Amino acid sequence: MNLILLRGLPGAGKTTLAKLLSEEKWPCYSVDDFFTDEKTGDYSFDHKQNHLAYKQCEENTRIALQSGIEKVFVHNTFTIDWELEPYFKMAAEFGYALHIVTVENYHGNTNVHQIPNEQLQKMAEKYKVRLM
Repeated sequence: MNLILLRGLPGAGKTTLAKLLSEEKWPCYSVDDFFTDEKTGDYSFDHKQNHLAYKQCEENTRIALQSGIEKVFVHNTFTIDWELEPYFKMAAEFGYALHIVTVENYHGNTNVHQIPNEQLQKMAEKYKVRLM
């Protein structure tokens, strides 16, 4: 059983890669799901509800892991360690192998969330990759 976390800055292609790797067979969860209208696909971010979005993503992941689903994908920015910690704990609790994939924006895509370049730069400065 595998928990795959895809991380990267907005616009890197995390959602696209998660959908591709999941083969529409395995669940994919994201904080963005909370802000996306299921019927229309419209995205409307409200920073005041961000904490609820994180909780919903974690809860959806927990339910999938409790169910013993073979592969579960979570695609969030995960720029700060505390964002990863709940998933580390869940993987250990339910006996999942944990994989972290960093998605880089070599294709020059822009983010669909209208996040300004200044904010992206701040996110990039906090982003740490653990190679060892």
